[in-house]
Amino acid sequence: EPAALAERLTHFRADSIVRDAEWIRRALGVESWSVLGQSFGGMCVVSYLSLAPEGLREALITGGLPPLGPRIDDVYRATYERIVERCRRFYARYPADRARVRALVERLEAEDVRLPSGDRLTSRRLRQAGNLLGMSDGAEHLHYLLELPPDSPAFLHDAERVMEFSRDPIYAVLHEACWADGGATRWAAQRVLPEAYGEEPELLTGEHVFPWMFEDVGALAPLRDAAELLAEREWPRLYDPDRLAANEVP
Repeated sequence: EPAALAERLTHFRADSIVRDAEWIRRALGVESWSVLGQSFGGMCVVSYLSLAPEGLREALITGGLPPLGPRIDDVYRATYERIVERCRRFYARYPADRARVRALVERLEAEDVRLPSGDRLTSRRLRQAGNLLGMSDGAEHLHYLLELPPDSPAFLHDAERVMEFSRDPIYAVLHEACWADGGATRWAAQRVLPEAYGEEPELLTGEHVFPWMFEDVGALAPLRDAAELLAEREWPRLYDPDRLAANEVP
């Protein structure tokens, strides 16, 4: 049932991961250990420094530094500023791709184009290809995708893989919850979507999760009701500012 599933999914955030790690450390009889946090792992490290710094010998963070407090809207406003800038840079490098994306969006809004999974390729799902621009070689991969004939199996296969959730649906369900240091997220990425996205169909989105994905993506459809419950959930704090300020872990 959605309520039971949502309750189970509340136990997969950084605070639970830290408590699991501490259980393992004590079970192994290790006095303290080093942790390395990359991306979401960096957020887990900050939770570790808040909840159990006594278990850490040193902490290394290579990305994923979170803001403190219930500032989910600030997070997503910042990500939109970044992805809009990346889009502008991408089209300056590959100017012909602007027209390609506009044509694809227009076609997908008028026609029923199906992906290999059977899902419909909607224009909003296509615009998630901007997620590629978060990687150092993402502009090249996006350009190669847009160069493919739009009716070809190669294009449809690659377009589906850009934001693919059938293997890891938990990514979509808990993405915003991972940022919630208190408060409710209430589909922050959807709420703070800039007006420019309604005016410029070639603007792409990045690492954002939207409620419509639980309709457009067949693998996520069974989780839609649980995702709605999690979006309205009041989350506990993940970080302790006072303990972080007094941190002595190098």
